[in-house]
Amino acid sequence: MKLTLALLVLAAFINLELKAQQKDNGKLKNTAVLVYTKNGKGYVHDNIPSSIAAIQKLGKELNFKVDTTTDAGIFTDDNLKKYDVIIFSNTNNDVFDTEQQRIAFMRYIEAGGGFMGIHSASGTERSWKWFKLMLGATFLRHPPFQPLTVHVLDPKHPATKNLPLKWETQDECYYFKEFNPDIKVLLFTDLSQVREADDGKNTKPDVFGNMYPASWCHEFDGGKVWYTALGHSKEDYANPIYLAHITEGLKWLVDKAKLNYEKSYATSTAIDEMKLF
Repeated sequence: MKLTLALLVLAAFINLELKAQQKDNGKLKNTAVLVYTKNGKGYVHDNIPSSIAAIQKLGKELNFKVDTTTDAGIFTDDNLKKYDVIIFSNTNNDVFDTEQQRIAFMRYIEAGGGFMGIHSASGTERSWKWFKLMLGATFLRHPPFQPLTVHVLDPKHPATKNLPLKWETQDECYYFKEFNPDIKVLLFTDLSQVREADDGKNTKPDVFGNMYPASWCHEFDGGKVWYTALGHSKEDYANPIYLAHITEGLKWLVDKAKLNYEKSYATSTAIDEMKLF
């Protein structure tokens, strides 16, 4: 009798957990995502096709729409109004052709848009102050590709709650400069385990406790922003843990009010950064 009761209680608990997970996954249903993969002059990652395929697969599984492009001409108010989230997947260097395209992107964020940056997105638009503040930091360099342990810093945050507290991977430990102090760090790597190149030319960043940011989010200039430094390898985009990482970020980004372009105000890419805080 006691065993039967215990099994019934366990079954009820599992059923509640499954319903909660299904409801959580439903946050992405009928949303629209734009995946942008343009690169300027310089290094271009060979993982881009894998990242596109992975996000398209997630779209089919979780019932959200995915468009992809390398055409900067899509950055107009009318086009961007169609999307709940814009993903810069492994973009690098200058990815806009005109100032008007940059202004349209600013206006999208000001209207309450969601932005996801993956891996080398932190090396995008390196001379544009607003973009760097929006993304949260700027790529500086990385040690060699190597085994890394990724740790969740805040397991209660909506963007990490369904992730393991730590996992093993292989990646580039990105180092950054020009951190926006407003970011909320979600994941970190332990610098004490990171191996530098043997040429003796570089030293590790000086941080407290060897905890170095690997993923973060924040609300910025009306919009929501989520970034991960992880995802260098093509194999990452078939890794269930990494895909869960991306999925939880998307859920956090779409949990917001609908776009409201009445709040958009940008007419120039020049900014007063103090007004953004």
